[in-house]
Parts: sequence; C-alpha cells; structure tokens
Amino acid sequence: MERRNQSLVSEFILLGFCVTQMINVLLFALFFISFLVTLLANGLIIMVILAESRLHSPMYFFICNLSLLDLCYSTTNIPTCLKGFLSRKNTITYHECVAQMFMGLSFGVTQCFLLAVMAWDRYVAICNPLNYPRLMNKSICMKLATASWISGFTLSLVQVSFTMTVPFCGRIKINHVVCELVALLRLACMDIHFIEAAIAGICVIVLVAPVSLIVFTYHHIISTILRLPASERHKAFSTCSSHLTVVTMFYGTLIVMYMRPRSMISIEKEKVASVFYGVLTPALNPLIYSLRNKEVKGALTNLLRRSRAGQRMQG
Repeated sequence: MERRNQSLVSEFILLGFCVTQMINVLLFALFFISFLVTLLANGLIIMVILAESRLHSPMYFFICNLSLLDLCYSTTNIPTCLKGFLSRKNTITYHECVAQMFMGLSFGVTQCFLLAVMAWDRYVAICNPLNYPRLMNKSICMKLATASWISGFTLSLVQVSFTMTVPFCGRIKINHVVCELVALLRLACMDIHFIEAAIAGICVIVLVAPVSLIVFTYHHIISTILRLPASERHKAFSTCSSHLTVVTMFYGTLIVMYMRPRSMISIEKEKVASVFYGVLTPALNPLIYSLRNKEVKGALTNLLRRSRAGQRMQG
C-alpha cells in the first residue's frame, strides 16, 4: 500500500497560514526567536542538571528528559515551518512527511507519559516522603523514563502505519504548517472511519489515561499540602506549581487538537493550537522550570562561576 501511495503521491505541499507575505516574515521572526530560545534554554537546563551533582534527583532527571523531548520535537518541526514562511511553495517529499509525522508524534506521546510519571514522582515525594528513596530510586526512575520513550514510539508507529495504508489519489495539498496526522488524513480518498476510530482509541490511551493519573495524584497532593503547617505549604506548592503549569498548557492544547469533534474548531484555529503546542510550549517549559526554581538558578550561577574561574586559570 505504501508503494501505491508513492506511485500516486511523491511529495506534498504544505499550505501553512493563509496570510500576507509581510505577516509571513513576522511569523518567521517569531518562530526563529522561539526556536533559538528552545535550543538555548533546554540545552542549558540539560547541561546544568548533568553538571551539578546536587540536581541528580528523580525530579531533575525527569526534567532533563522533558528538555530533551522539547529539543527533539522542535528540531523535527520548526525548520519546516521556517522554510514555509519564506517559500511560495513549501514542498516535502512523501518519505520526509512520514518521517516528520512519526518523529513528531513519538516525542509528543512520550511527553504525555513522562508528565504523568513526573506527577507520580511529586505524589510520592509529598504524600509518602518516608518511602520516597525506595519507591523512586535510580533504577525505577530509569525504567519509568524508558517505558515512556518506548510507549511513545510504539504507539506512534501504530498510528503512522494506519495512515500509510490510506490512498491519497493524487491529493497533495496539506492544509497545515507541518505533516500532521489529522491534516494528512483529510486528503484520504476512501472511507477512513475505521482508521479514525483506531486512532481515537490510541488517543484515549495517550491522553485520558495520563490525565486521569495526574488528576488522581494532584487530588491527593493538594489534600496533603492543606494539612501541612502554614510555614511548609509554600515550599510544597512551589515544587508542584511548575509541573502543573506545564501540564495545563500541554494537555489543554492536545485535547483541543485531538479530542474534539471536527465541527467544533476551524482548521485555522487548529493550526494556531498546533503552533502553541509545537513552538511556544517547548520555549516556555525551561523558563517555567528555571525562573521559578531556586535550585536550578543556584546551580546555573555556580556553573557560570566555575566556568569563569576556569577561564581565568587558563589565562
């Protein structure tokens, strides 16, 4: 079936946003700045966490994984968007489109599971602190992170495999900024109700299950925090507020994109939601974690001091 698709469609055209050339230039500047912030901020967080031994804890291990996912997702999709803003005809080959769709889905699904794991980590730390070292030791953290990555790539492979069986009958114009699964399925020239149902089932696993776990954990976290003395509440809330902010932005956007009837949102609004999820969220995540976290800021300051001291010694 893939050969059949290739014989009919060798490349696609990404339509992007229906705006003037001047707005495209402004969008290019916005996306480019966001891309640089994503690369620099997430790269810096990974470097700081790896370099500072006092940040070698489960929470920062998962934050490091989250930053890596943001880096991977951004480098998968944003260059295509940048190319589209400067090109009158933004084309992408069939294989490049499939690869981009698979990688983008994989990193997105992995993040769904990883955020649920991070919620579980905060639940154990606050609600069961005495058993935290045993329940969230290095081995368990590695297994949870590995399971998130493997599940993300496996479920994405299933979704992309379904999409690759769909004939497009020469339809090549994708009304989106990147090769996105739902946008690509709109080009199908056959009945795809079964495929849509299968993908919807996977979306339930990917979105509803992690969100349910997060709601469960935060219900108990908030109940536990409210029973703490007033002097300890602020510190407990601060350890969860950054994660809860990221969760709200991430899942809120994904639910708008994948868990609503088609008639409830226009294609242009869907593109905007996709941009927020794929461009702004990866840039905001490290800022949320670093600017609101004294330990990260302190570790970054120490790293800069050591770097300057090393340069003086070499000089």
